[in-house]
Amino acid sequence: TALSNHLSSLFTDIFVKLQPCWPRMHHLFALLCLVAVVYKMTILFAKQRDAIRNFAAFPSPPSHWLFGHVFEVMQSLWLKWAEHYPYAFPLWFGPFVCILNIHHPDYVKTILATAGPKDDLAYRFIESWIGDGLLVSKGQKWFRHRRLLTPGFHYDVLKAYIKPMSDSTKTMLDKWESYANTDKSFELFEHVSLMTLDSILKCAFSHNSNCQTEGGTNAYIKAVYELSNLINLRFRTFPYHSDLIFYLSPHGYRHRKACSVTHSHTREVIRKRKEALKEEKELDRIQAKRNLDFLDILLLARDENQQGLSDEDIRAEVDTFMFEGHDTTASGLSFILYSLACHPEHQKMCREEIMQALEGKDTMEWEDLSKIPYTTMCIKESLRLYPPVPGMNRKTTKPITFFDGRTLPAGSFVGTSVYGIHRNAAVWENPDVFDPLRFLPENTSRRSPHAFVPFSAGPRNCIGQNFAMNELKVATALTLKKYELIEDPTCKPKIIPRLVLRSLNGIHIKIRSVEPNM
Repeated sequence: TALSNHLSSLFTDIFVKLQPCWPRMHHLFALLCLVAVVYKMTILFAKQRDAIRNFAAFPSPPSHWLFGHVFEVMQSLWLKWAEHYPYAFPLWFGPFVCILNIHHPDYVKTILATAGPKDDLAYRFIESWIGDGLLVSKGQKWFRHRRLLTPGFHYDVLKAYIKPMSDSTKTMLDKWESYANTDKSFELFEHVSLMTLDSILKCAFSHNSNCQTEGGTNAYIKAVYELSNLINLRFRTFPYHSDLIFYLSPHGYRHRKACSVTHSHTREVIRKRKEALKEEKELDRIQAKRNLDFLDILLLARDENQQGLSDEDIRAEVDTFMFEGHDTTASGLSFILYSLACHPEHQKMCREEIMQALEGKDTMEWEDLSKIPYTTMCIKESLRLYPPVPGMNRKTTKPITFFDGRTLPAGSFVGTSVYGIHRNAAVWENPDVFDPLRFLPENTSRRSPHAFVPFSAGPRNCIGQNFAMNELKVATALTLKKYELIEDPTCKPKIIPRLVLRSLNGIHIKIRSVEPNM
């Protein structure tokens, strides 16, 4: 007790002696805050000065001194600027962040020829979900993972995916019977998105989710949807670009909760599959028993030192495949069906070709994919007008020089506007007109290979592009076999380029059952 009283008296004396110092400590704290703010502002203004100097060779549209081109980007007004700046122009996001927006094949070729990393602006929004997977990884890790994953997209593996793709499509089309012959339009994207999710779960995990009929009850399905929506919300809400503001927001809490659900689900699926594969170490022996899926290939992949991927690497690649293969394919297919609804003459030619190729079958097989060239051209023309990924951002790791002599230093942000390239009037005649004949072999050979890049190009092109094209062909063919697609002129989509191309008011069409003798 005596010791306790002594300590209490000691602390009281110290507190009394320090009291006169409190005002000075407040002043010191305020001074430290001021120094920190001045230091941060000095760095930001130095960054602004460097950006102005780095992009000096590229004329820029007028911008607001504080907001830059933020409002024009939000309203998609910047898309019209490509007519006045034929190769590239800087876009300012606020006073300190500048991205060179390029929209010409000759410029794109220079950027996409490298294996440079994605930028650390927009792509960081998805890292908390997909981790350091193939989409965002860089350097030696990216090279190693790309090499290990490539066998997973060999045509021998892709062949087996045609049946689950067909089954998922038929489930969706059966649901549409309630809309047929009603003369009422319905929103496409919601249905198509569930179908592509159903399909990719079958191809990635060999998992029959029944998400098209029970979409609202599965926790994992709900979490995937939640994350897709929250990432798009964060991308278009500029205050949410701050990690702290987003973390403290209700949306940030929902994002963390959904990430936890998806990561737990993926880890559990990986654990169970590893148990099942304990006795099998060779893909050929597994393939003799059943069809391989993406997870099998990831678990058994080995490099030249016989080292495989860690569990966390596998989790990241599975989640990346889910993100890239579900939302992007849903956007592409929705706009393909919308384009064909708007152009009945092309739709009719596709249907005739599909009926002839299928010869009465109600499903697609691997051999049928090569029998529908006109339908494939229509798919490509829709991907040109409505690219699922409207833009890609890179950060230069070394100085680059474009074909016209203009240069950029290392550390510059460059945005490839796929939407802008695909509608560049200097490259495409009547760029806003739907004309599948652009993709006849003789017409394609006269264009730059970088004029059409829905799946990117170069060493970092989309590893799953053949998977995606196969799914688009299967779904388009089976849809046209069963239904005639009709435009709803009262509800045209309001296109908005985000991480994935979307329509603000959805994508609406009407359908009519195709007569059996057609």
